[in-house]
Amino acid sequence: MQPRFVQVDIDQTDTWTRYRQGLCTGCKARCCTMPVEARLSDLVRLGLVDAFEAEHEPPKQIARRLTKTGVIEHFSFRDVVFTLARRSSGDCHLLDALTRRCTVYERRPETCRRHPQVGPRPGFCPYEMNNAPS
Repeated sequence: MQPRFVQVDIDQTDTWTRYRQGLCTGCKARCCTMPVEARLSDLVRLGLVDAFEAEHEPPKQIARRLTKTGVIEHFSFRDVVFTLARRSSGDCHLLDALTRRCTVYERRPETCRRHPQVGPRPGFCPYEMNNAPS
């Protein structure tokens, strides 16, 4: 019997796959089309903000600068959370469009480090087979 093909819909978590180790290796990085929230510490680790600026500049000022340069698309004043910019395709701007791999993997934000343990459906991910060259 042929395996049933389920179309993955990023917004329909019931179409997601239960996460298991090694699943990311052959994935299209569908999770990288979801909004990526980052804290100041993430922006420092990414090299987008230096430690002195993070300590001495108001987050609102940092958000204004990063919005102008196209690095973030939203800033929550209440939570001091930055949402990283995405391309018109919906991809995170830190994702390589051809290989579907993170260009800053070792420095990626905490949100990405903890996915799929946290997120819209903990323990599940929007896995879709990647046919791109690795």
